Amino acid sequence: MAQVGLAVRRAVLSAVGGLAGPWRPPCSTPGLRPRRHAAHFTFQPDPEPIQYGQTQKMNLFQSITSALDNVLSKDPTAVIFGEDVSFGGVFRCTVGLRDKYGKDRVFNTPLCEQGIVGFGIGVAAAGATAIAEIQFADYIFPAFDQIVNEAAKYRYRSGDLFNCGSLTIRAPWGCVGHGALYHSQSPEAFFAHCPGLKVVIPRSPIEAKGLLLSCIEDKNPCIFFEPKILYRAAVEQVPVEPYYLPLSEAEVLQDGSDVTLVAWGTQVHVIKEVAVMAQEKLGVSCEVIDLKTILPWDADTVCKLQMFLDLFCTLSYALYTEKRQ
Repeated sequence: MAQVGLAVRRAVLSAVGGLAGPWRPPCSTPGLRPRRHAAHFTFQPDPEPIQYGQTQKMNLFQSITSALDNVLSKDPTAVIFGEDVSFGGVFRCTVGLRDKYGKDRVFNTPLCEQGIVGFGIGVAAAGATAIAEIQFADYIFPAFDQIVNEAAKYRYRSGDLFNCGSLTIRAPWGCVGHGALYHSQSPEAFFAHCPGLKVVIPRSPIEAKGLLLSCIEDKNPCIFFEPKILYRAAVEQVPVEPYYLPLSEAEVLQDGSDVTLVAWGTQVHVIKEVAVMAQEKLGVSCEVIDLKTILPWDADTVCKLQMFLDLFCTLSYALYTEKRQ
């Protein structure tokens, strides 16, 4: 099985980086530019869901807009705020919502992430539904103390007398290929060990809308990372009306008997291609799991399967980047 594991690892690295051999540090010879590696994948849409009523063709950012529209229409206490959200945001996820619901419910904030989250904690603690946008996931670090030491611990600190469970923090996540250091990060690992939070990353427009609505309805503060490379690249038939997908419930996308591959967000599509490559080139049968919720993760599904398999491989943008550095 060690040989199988090494072979699958090579297949994974080949798929995400186009590697033909072992990784070596970037070239430091003056005058020579280091080779750039970029992930290559093809978005694989899910079947059209028929159980939620009428559907409409949407890309991922439009499915986010649809979810936010549903919430604002249903919940009169819901407010959306962040940098540039009033004119639609840099990725157009809130386009048209200020005109439809008014400037008191969809509004801009100063360029101050700790202020955005701190304000959201207060709004949620007062009983309203707070939906905060961090313009890029990379910008979330100034708000780290507010998220980890305030939002996550608010209920515990007050002995459950108060909470900010109606706070949801949205942020575009992951790399696109040209965003450099401040527009490419995948910071979910920083929050994955913090009790009191829920961290969710969808793989597709259908998943994005259902999971975002569940985050907003959930009675715990949630961080919802949106794969920005899929905002326009991913297109599916998405239900128009609200629907809810369960949090902390992983999905087995493909059965297998030799290897378990676990991913979330964009990388789900990468490992689905890796699974095909492993079967065709190596004769290795791969189980493919979309984790969806990073915290609290679905240990029952993953570990139950792991009991029968000999190798377990987790792939994320953050892990891949760490290897590169």
